[in-house]
Amino acid sequence: MPLGYLFERFPSFTQTFCFREVRELGAQGIPPLIHSIRVPADEPPQDYPPEFSARVVYLPDGDTLTTAMKRARGNKSMPRPIRKTLESWTSKQDRHRVYEAAWLGPRLRKAGIRHVHAHFAGIAARTAFWLHRFFGITYSFTGHANDLYCPEPDLPIALDALVREAALVVTVSDHTAADLARRFPSAAAKIRRVYNGIDAQVWTPPETARPRAPLILSVGRLIEKKGFEDLVRACALLHARAIPFHCTIVGEGPLEERLLRLIQSEGCGNAVELAGPKTQEEIRGLLGRAAAFALPCVHETEGGRDVLPTVLMEAMACGLPCVSTPVAGVPEMVLDGTTGRIVPERDPAALAEVLAGWLAEPGRAEALGAEGRRIATERFDIRVTTRQLKHLLVRHGRFLPPREARRLDPALWRSWLHGLLPAGQFGAARAPSTP
Repeated sequence: MPLGYLFERFPSFTQTFCFREVRELGAQGIPPLIHSIRVPADEPPQDYPPEFSARVVYLPDGDTLTTAMKRARGNKSMPRPIRKTLESWTSKQDRHRVYEAAWLGPRLRKAGIRHVHAHFAGIAARTAFWLHRFFGITYSFTGHANDLYCPEPDLPIALDALVREAALVVTVSDHTAADLARRFPSAAAKIRRVYNGIDAQVWTPPETARPRAPLILSVGRLIEKKGFEDLVRACALLHARAIPFHCTIVGEGPLEERLLRLIQSEGCGNAVELAGPKTQEEIRGLLGRAAAFALPCVHETEGGRDVLPTVLMEAMACGLPCVSTPVAGVPEMVLDGTTGRIVPERDPAALAEVLAGWLAEPGRAEALGAEGRRIATERFDIRVTTRQLKHLLVRHGRFLPPREARRLDPALWRSWLHGLLPAGQFGAARAPSTP
């Protein structure tokens, strides 16, 4: 019984964590069969092996799929429940999700797939919803950030339906898990948190002692929720106090011109640099030279937020103290006073005070960074997070994992058995030992 993964686009440079999760599942003995609704327009992740593409099945493009499904509907080779659904959907949005499910369902059944997992409460999850309705294939999905808080309006299958029909709803922070349980109390028992993982064997502190250069680093798309305007204003305050430092902001995005104007108007052009996009290797090099990492996240005016910024995990794994804000799941990574500091949202003065303290006392900053490395390794390493997800998928998806997966992790059979038995019939003493 193989596991299926369904993506809107795969692989995508902006969703590198998805590829790494799939790769790690394979390393743990459960290589999923991957289907992608669309061919990605952007570059693949930097560590994506070209031979991996042979494992991805792409659906026909939109026009080809529409033509084929209309033909199947017309000659009645399409199953009657799907035809009946389409008859009532002549003017509704999202009809392509029904077409995609109609094309995918027979192929997934032929491959023996009884459960599929999707990332984001978006197109792939809505296609999985119809797979469940028409073919009885159960599904789960991982909700991340804007897909949970800024859903597309007026869709026939909205977030409440996705949550209701899913066998399992995964989200990437305790904050969002609690919020979803509050919004959908009848589904609370199947809402679980699994952090996005990073490779803590790749993101590591430098082998030699860090130079004493007072470099403040930040990384992210130049968009509102990253809080870069507050970081620039905090740097202007440091510059006005004649504190030696340099701030490098890595990334590109729609706010670039606005940030450049702010840097000039605040008079800190010599101290703050927009460095543009960098490769992961270049970012690791900057993390090895930096004294601190800053990402003052904010809630966007439209409600969007950064739930669990991966760059904070990477900075922690590289042994840097991190300063951020109490937005969504950020305090689950940046433990105030332990791995870094949490300052109020949209408060450049508080941010500047923390950074000034670390620049003045590098020993204190290094101690926070060392604890951050320990937490990142224990909580956020992809081997740990993928094992948690693997057990949840086996339990809720109720598919028997391959023999190799059971050999690598003998506790998997207990998760499978736990999923088969009615609630309360699997003794607590024998319950799976998954976090």
